[in-house]
Amino acid sequence: MADVIEMAHVGQGVIDGVECEHLAFRSADTDWQIWIETGARPIPRKYVITSKAVTAAPQYTLRIKDWKTEVAADAFAFNAPQGAKKVALGDLADTDELPRGTVTAGAKK
Repeated sequence: MADVIEMAHVGQGVIDGVECEHLAFRSADTDWQIWIETGARPIPRKYVITSKAVTAAPQYTLRIKDWKTEVAADAFAFNAPQGAKKVALGDLADTDELPRGTVTAGAKK
């Protein structure tokens, strides 16, 4: 949220038969929208992310239809495969959405 320069409550909408609040956010490189279920279960139902720094501003959409909220937290425990080693994120190349050298908005990364 630190990079958000504008936010709007668009209104209410229905996603897959569920009434939701529609919120929109704008940053320098990305716009994103979220629809959150109204009522006792305020869970996300849809995200739309628009990359403004890429030619043609591609959009990515995620729709969430069946939340499994009764799953135990330890079901998400990470068990590293044998022989795996920990690598610092900064040591990895090309972890951004765009590969190194891609021209965006007239400048090279």
